[in-house]
Amino acid sequence: MKLSLIIPAYNEANNIGQCLQSIIDQDIGSQHQIEIIVVDNGSTDETSKIAASFPQVKVVTESRKGISQARQTGYLASTGNLIANIDADNRLPHDWIKKVFYEFETDTELVSLSGPYIYYDLSAWQNFLVKIYYLGGKILYLFTHYIFHFGAMLQGGNYVITKEALEKIGGYNVSIDFYGEDTDVACRVSQIGKSKFTFALPMFSSGRRLLAEGILKIALRYGINYVWVIFFKKPFSKKYRDIR
Repeated sequence: MKLSLIIPAYNEANNIGQCLQSIIDQDIGSQHQIEIIVVDNGSTDETSKIAASFPQVKVVTESRKGISQARQTGYLASTGNLIANIDADNRLPHDWIKKVFYEFETDTELVSLSGPYIYYDLSAWQNFLVKIYYLGGKILYLFTHYIFHFGAMLQGGNYVITKEALEKIGGYNVSIDFYGEDTDVACRVSQIGKSKFTFALPMFSSGRRLLAEGILKIALRYGINYVWVIFFKKPFSKKYRDIR
């Protein structure tokens, strides 16, 4: 089994090195394989140069700006049978990859796997509020899944999908630039097979967007776009800020 880690990056010179090092430092075991693909999404800083300085990393470019476009380009360049969607400001817990392999090896019906974010630059109280948000999201997911019989819960930047499932749903929706891209994938992949969201698979990430725009404001915006994609098949928000 081989895991391809796809990392879209736009002007992430301050973060990409730590993200890549957290992957390289993983204990994956000799029976597993990984590949690391950084998608330079039109950066004007040294993101691509820093990524290329890691011999284990393959750098590809995507000039069309947008998270879905970058994920699609990385997916098309990948060779693994599992596709991990990672963000450039993420830092993987030391056993993240080992947990991913375990989940997919012990449950052959699993087609997508996700977990929450823990924000390394937010306070314990702020992270507690975020956890409450995730709990609310999981309740909403269970409602839509068991009442309306569709939908899954995927955290963008912390989810893994089988390449076979991604091929069946036609890849990523490149008409979505930012908000709702993970929900769109979740809705479509839920029709293919089993999805799992577990708090046992956390990912460390930056809370810079929450700090810049406000936790409650961002929570509301993500919530609205989640519902909008589920019921109207497109995000409510078209515009987004680049927070760097």
